[in-house]
Amino acid sequence: MEKRIYIFDTTLRDGEQSPGVNLSVREKVEIANQLAKLRVDVIEAGFPISSQGDFEAVKAVAEEVKGPVIAALARANKKDIDRAWEALRSAEKSRIHTFIATSDIHLKYKLNKTREEVLQLVQEAVSYAASFGAEVEFSAEDAFRTDLTYLCEVIEAAIESGAKVINVPDTVGYSTPLEFGEFIASIKQRVKGIDRVILSVHCHNDLGMATANSLAAVAAGAQQVECTVNGIGERAGNTSLEEVVMALTTRKDFFGYTTGIKLDEIYRTSRLVSTLTGMPVPPNKAIVGRNAFAHESGIHQHGVLKERSTYEIMNPETIGIKTDGIVLGKHSGRHAFKKRLEELGFELGEEEINKAFYRFKELADRKKQVTDEDIEAIINHEVRVISEKYRLENIQVYTGSSIVPTATVGIRVDGEVVEDAACGDGPVDAVFKAIEKVTGFHVELVHYSLNAVTGGKDAVGEVTVKVEYNGKLYMGRGISTDILEASAKAYINAINRLMHEAGEEVIKNGV
Repeated sequence: MEKRIYIFDTTLRDGEQSPGVNLSVREKVEIANQLAKLRVDVIEAGFPISSQGDFEAVKAVAEEVKGPVIAALARANKKDIDRAWEALRSAEKSRIHTFIATSDIHLKYKLNKTREEVLQLVQEAVSYAASFGAEVEFSAEDAFRTDLTYLCEVIEAAIESGAKVINVPDTVGYSTPLEFGEFIASIKQRVKGIDRVILSVHCHNDLGMATANSLAAVAAGAQQVECTVNGIGERAGNTSLEEVVMALTTRKDFFGYTTGIKLDEIYRTSRLVSTLTGMPVPPNKAIVGRNAFAHESGIHQHGVLKERSTYEIMNPETIGIKTDGIVLGKHSGRHAFKKRLEELGFELGEEEINKAFYRFKELADRKKQVTDEDIEAIINHEVRVISEKYRLENIQVYTGSSIVPTATVGIRVDGEVVEDAACGDGPVDAVFKAIEKVTGFHVELVHYSLNAVTGGKDAVGEVTVKVEYNGKLYMGRGISTDILEASAKAYINAINRLMHEAGEEVIKNGV
């Protein structure tokens, strides 16, 4: 029988703590459903006590997503645990994940508590969480920098109090692979009752060693790895799910372990998370980066053409990257388009398919060939969007090296097209100011990025913006073969999100 490593995905909790990321409840449920298709073992849906929005998101994921265990984070106190259970109670399988810091530096400067006080809090919190009947996971925050003898004492107390999963985090990414492997081996050897629980690790990437540390822990006996899609997370991020899974798969001869992950859903999951968080995947990112399976060197190209295994240790189709080269054009019919959607893993209703096909035809009139990446962008940016109070109808921009950039926009507002114009420091600035005049919203632009969805002169441009309103960030996305049109769509999308999340009562003019 193959030895199994459990994959605990914390994209929706630790991953969302990435600076500038703010997922809506609907977006979290969409990602959670895709994680279920990916067949992760556990989805950590959020930290319910942290905000009403996080509570609602965890509750929605618990109600709607089936298959994986749904976990919620809680500090080691009754109020947090009560809130976590309230959000989780309808889950098919639930886990309360309670934690407290154990390193001396955290005890002194953050908690202002003694080791004995923290030990008592661990016992009380784990016992209380277990009383609800949910599975309980306990994490010793900053475990790697905790005195090992004291850490073992804390872990034993958590096990005796009812914890079924013990998590050992390298919270600040301080460890190295050799050290961390030895650290996990020591815990396995010294902790009484450790064989009765699942031993988990949660590594951060501050020194770029999160994946290596996690794999070293697996080799030393850890049974669960906590990770995020694309390795996103606060600071330098977390252990990358796709890297751990494909390392265990590709080097099964070395590690001797397997996971339950559906490998051909990896790439689609990566793309979805990147799109909804507004965090582009670096081209050289392992496994899912654009260049991961690209070969520019003549020697490499020659080798791959003769035998792929000369320079490719993984088949791109294994993770869901289509390599058949089939593209659609303006003469393609609805049946072929619908079939392609199914092949790409999209499950859409008839109304969504009709909308997607209409946008596909519009795009096909602008460019010769529409690729899978273009279709994915249409679905994620044009079809699966929030209700739109404002929708771009037309845009005209006048710009040049010797004239003041001026933009005119026509925006459909509650069924009526409203037009206005504005000047700006550049064409994009002029577009945004014209949009603000029509909508009445004045927000601060804090981030703007442009990425090409595909290559070529007729590439679809993907614009992501982040705007600030009343101290909160709202993200918007837009696509078009015209960069200025994509920028306008992204800005309007951000305002629509603002209205959707903040409500109609938001103050206009002079914000």
